[in-house]
Amino acid sequence: MNTFGNIFRLTSYGESHGAAIGGVLDGCPAGIVVDMDFIQNELNRRRPGQSKITTPRKESDEVEFLSGIYDGKTTGTPIGFIIRNNNQHSSDYDNLKDIYRPSHADYTYTQKYGIRDHRGGGRSSARETIARCVGGALAKLALKQLNIEVTAYTSQVGHIKVEKAYNGYDFSLIESTPVRCPDPEKAVEMISLIEEVKSKGDTIGGVITCVVTGTPVGLGEPVFGKLHAALGSAMLGINAVKGFEYGDGFDVNHRGSEVNDVFYNDNGQVKTHTNHSGGIQGGISNGQDIYFRVAFKPVATILMHQETINKEGEHTDLKARGRHDACVLPRAVPIVEAMAAMTILDYYLLSKVNKAFL
Repeated sequence: MNTFGNIFRLTSYGESHGAAIGGVLDGCPAGIVVDMDFIQNELNRRRPGQSKITTPRKESDEVEFLSGIYDGKTTGTPIGFIIRNNNQHSSDYDNLKDIYRPSHADYTYTQKYGIRDHRGGGRSSARETIARCVGGALAKLALKQLNIEVTAYTSQVGHIKVEKAYNGYDFSLIESTPVRCPDPEKAVEMISLIEEVKSKGDTIGGVITCVVTGTPVGLGEPVFGKLHAALGSAMLGINAVKGFEYGDGFDVNHRGSEVNDVFYNDNGQVKTHTNHSGGIQGGISNGQDIYFRVAFKPVATILMHQETINKEGEHTDLKARGRHDACVLPRAVPIVEAMAAMTILDYYLLSKVNKAFL
């Protein structure tokens, strides 16, 4: 299962310490204007070494397109691309070759396949997500023609969280801080917490909030193809994600009379006074903003001594070396956006089968 999507499909390939990460995008509509600067900027937002609170690994993360684009536009044929790895420190992982790192995929990969690439986690590394950012960037460019916009931001790190709903913030402030939080005061607190945790060789998790505006009514399929289920699947397929909720989610301390979204007629357009449903009802978009939250666990690689066992079942201890994120959230924001954009575009295309794109 290295392919994501139904009509707009991304197949990714590559390992953290292999020659390259890349992918093939199939089902991308023809005629989408390819803004290379925009695509590269999306990759730069995910790139390691971008601030003092992210891993210091240095990668240019420059994408090279091999097919499917001509004269600055998509042709409707498969889009092949490659991002070469050029700053691996594979020797940092030599002491982990025969050891099962706590909360990593080492044991499960070995049991499933009988072999694993221990260098940086191989295929299980979050470096694979760069291919998703390429697919997400192209999906965003397509959605832009439909006036659909996807925006995510860090809303919680550890115990520090923003206090307002998404519509109470200025999204233009998200990129003004390395933690990608639109609340400047909370951002300072989050950064301080990450730095404190990092200084101890530990890690910390948090929550990313994502908002999709401009979504038309009718995206999502009955019963087994619900839009929120597709978004949940997309988010839970991201490394380190442990939870997904949309709309009011787990905030269940209310009566139905308090949270029902009442409809009204706004000059012939059906709207709701509130949006507790998160823009999705019955698994189908209702035209209101779609918003959801994604919970990320603390990164499993900590620079501290831990007890574990090796592949022979012998008890041992380990201390990871190398360059790692103390908190994955700042670099995960564009990944959440990418997966959301690909899902929304895919479900838009599903709703328009045998019809023109625009």
